[in-house]
Amino acid sequence: MSQRRVILYRMKLPEHECPYGLRAKQLLEEGGIPFEERLLTSRDEVDAFEDELGVETTPQVFVDDERIGGSEELASWLETSAT
Repeated sequence: MSQRRVILYRMKLPEHECPYGLRAKQLLEEGGIPFEERLLTSRDEVDAFEDELGVETTPQVFVDDERIGGSEELASWLETSAT
């Protein structure tokens, strides 16, 4: 897993930090998985990101340019990748 490129996109607005994004970050850190974190820091950035990907929520995690999904999908992916 350490050779894979992992990118976490998560929302961190001045008035709100997405708890699901924090959970995804925690899952990656607990798993000892190096990742690049890309913060979406304005509502416009979040909306543009979601529109571009055709998704309705953040966070979104990518492994080697493949979209895994949000924190729940990441947790499932980590479970199956570990076995």
